[in-house]
Amino acid sequence: MWIDTHCHLDASEFQGASLDVAQAASVKAVSGIVIPAVHPSNFAVVAELARQRSDCFYALGIHPMYVPTAHEKDLLMLRSAVEQLMSAPGNAGRFVAIGEIGLDFFVPELTQSPLREKQEFFYSEQLKLARDFNLPVLLHVRRSQDTILKYLRRIKVRGGIAHAFNGSEQQAQTFINLGFKLGFGGAMTYTRALQIRRLATQLPLSAIVLETDAPDIAPSWLHPAINSPAELPQIGAVLAELRAMSIETVAAQTSANAFEVLPRMRAV
Repeated sequence: MWIDTHCHLDASEFQGASLDVAQAASVKAVSGIVIPAVHPSNFAVVAELARQRSDCFYALGIHPMYVPTAHEKDLLMLRSAVEQLMSAPGNAGRFVAIGEIGLDFFVPELTQSPLREKQEFFYSEQLKLARDFNLPVLLHVRRSQDTILKYLRRIKVRGGIAHAFNGSEQQAQTFINLGFKLGFGGAMTYTRALQIRRLATQLPLSAIVLETDAPDIAPSWLHPAINSPAELPQIGAVLAELRAMSIETVAAQTSANAFEVLPRMRAV
């Protein structure tokens, strides 16, 4: 059993065949796919995909790269949606986290005022939402680990996943100490990704989850083609090889890690 903890299954690159993409992954023993939203415009879409497939789950949040066009009313819309889900019969179990949220300091214009401040405001407000409802968060941490961590120290959440992690060992350990798992995705499959592969090898396996970020971050054997959740078992096999472990051990432990950090997945 494999769990893809980060897959944009609703992306336009899948040309309306998202359900077929999920089915192709299930044939390869991918038994769970978490679909993060990026903006209120796709909240309903990710929820509907999760409703249609028993192996799909979803998160709601405003991605930092969508913050430039977002408004404060979108935060109110997000809070209202989460409040309804958390009070619904059965607690709307296919909804598992707040995400994708975070900070992006890779895109130059997003690092300049006033967009940097707007990013930080949206990030902090969504952390507060996660704290208020005791939900984990799916974090976008591109070149922003230290600032991400600064806010996590101020606004205590129940943990989550630092997605597409590419920071230092010290930063990795700080995330782990705060209750987070780390996802490396397809980047881990490139031999030139020395720091990522070192972390994937040396950190406790209990701190690692698997992800594809499909349709993005295609693994080495697929680049530059479109990524898909069906690639997850082979990504997991790379992790097993790096750690000199059996594929079965890696599959079982990373799946257990996903259930631990996203406990609402267990309730379904």
